[in-house]
Amino acid sequence: PRAPAGMGDVPEPCPQAPLAVLSKVELRVSCKHLLDRDTLNKSDPCVLLLMQSQGQWMEVDRSEVIKSNLNPVFAKIFTVDYYFEEVQKLRFEVYDSHGQAGVGTHDDDFLGGMECTVGQIVAQKRVTKPLFLKYGKFAGKSTITIISEEISGNNGYVELAFRAKKLDDKDLFSKSDPFLEIYRIDDDRSEQLVYRTEVVKNNLSPIWEPFKVSLNSLCSCEEKRKLRCVVWDYDSRGKHDFIGEFFTTFEEMQKAMGENKVQWDCMNPKYKIKKRNYKNSGVVVLLDLKIHRVYSFLDYIMGGCQIHFTVAIDFTASNGDPRNSCSLHYINPYQPNEYLKALVAVGEICQDYDSDKKFSALGFGARIPPKYEVSHDFAINFNPDNDECEGIQGVVESYQSCLPKIQLYGPTNVAPIISKVARVAANEERTKEASQYFILLILTDGVVTDMADTREAIVRASYLPMSIIIVGVGNADFTDMQILDGDDGVLRSPKGEPVLRDIVQFVPFREFKNASPTALAKCVLAEVPKQVVEYYSYKA
Repeated sequence: PRAPAGMGDVPEPCPQAPLAVLSKVELRVSCKHLLDRDTLNKSDPCVLLLMQSQGQWMEVDRSEVIKSNLNPVFAKIFTVDYYFEEVQKLRFEVYDSHGQAGVGTHDDDFLGGMECTVGQIVAQKRVTKPLFLKYGKFAGKSTITIISEEISGNNGYVELAFRAKKLDDKDLFSKSDPFLEIYRIDDDRSEQLVYRTEVVKNNLSPIWEPFKVSLNSLCSCEEKRKLRCVVWDYDSRGKHDFIGEFFTTFEEMQKAMGENKVQWDCMNPKYKIKKRNYKNSGVVVLLDLKIHRVYSFLDYIMGGCQIHFTVAIDFTASNGDPRNSCSLHYINPYQPNEYLKALVAVGEICQDYDSDKKFSALGFGARIPPKYEVSHDFAINFNPDNDECEGIQGVVESYQSCLPKIQLYGPTNVAPIISKVARVAANEERTKEASQYFILLILTDGVVTDMADTREAIVRASYLPMSIIIVGVGNADFTDMQILDGDDGVLRSPKGEPVLRDIVQFVPFREFKNASPTALAKCVLAEVPKQVVEYYSYKA
């Protein structure tokens, strides 16, 4: 695949497809010296993350509440999409929470806020800033620290299930209330909190709920990276008692796959020195570990998934007589007509991903020789046994030579071509070991006659390895196309059956006539990678 545009050519914003997500970023939050709003004990802080959208601050997510702590390290990991070409403003707000009532947004519960951009955090990796109250007043010496990490490509996640046995009892009148924390030890010896389990009350042999963490978060995708695991006895006043700790690695944890279990002695270093026959303060057992790999579009392409393009061109009479200069199919020796412009612009982008650089090229809605009967799926090179053309240039040549031989007619039936490609996709799916994925590129002036059949055909196709890109040519009303592109809600067949996955992307070419090829490329291919990944995930 072609590399993204360099800094020189700034891509125009695309009217409907999202910008290319450069990456996802994980943010971890901690605070120091928070204001104490509670008379009897310390504040119970919680952090809200807000993002600016059209000038309005919207809450995106919030952390857990940490009881009675003015220097909290939050276990919650905030995940945000990072768009390289956008300024994304973030605001962190810290509140003192009150039990069941949740997070109050009253001024007296507000412990301070801080604003920055995703770009700043990503560039600096670690940002510490003072917290401000209303009207730009400092919140005492309070600070907030945000640590960011980009999630790398081979990012799967892992599901872990821990329990402990015979932990030390720290409570006088009842048993300990244990919880477990896992820290990742970074290269600079600093520790990052990866996960904090729930508290199991009054139990020296707790079984904690299974949980998922990303491999990136757990060990930066390095199996030998050291992890520190600590067991605490929970205290509602925030003074948790240390029970014990142990060190491990993700490599060692993986022995717990299948029927095996891995266990560690939970050690208290002080007791080890003081007590002569000290063995441990209990044991911690990893009952189960499951790895879930998450594959990206590039993983499929590099792993041998082949992409096959079919181009379908609308030859209905509504396009206008090709001999007339107003026609979208006007044969002009000096410059390409609207169809050719769209075909070349979109085709050249797709060509990069096509495995054999051969495109099947079909036409619909014309009367074709020799008998001049209407066809809705003819090969534009008039070779019924092989409708493939060599590259986009081959499609252009076949298009130019077929125009004078056919008679533009109608109606605009799109379902036959969708069904034709779907049959090939279904066949390939049954017979081939190497995965093949089919993309149908439909160039049309817009108004579909067989809307019900087309919806039915798209619902069927959504179960197959295929995507449909519809390029609207000319200035017609493209309402029908907008309906087929399921972005505004789920597309359904006439009987009400929904698509399995959204496989249609509609691009109005007129909005890109003066845009750079990069901007068009973004819109055309915006959804394809996601659609490919969704299909193979569904298959798996």
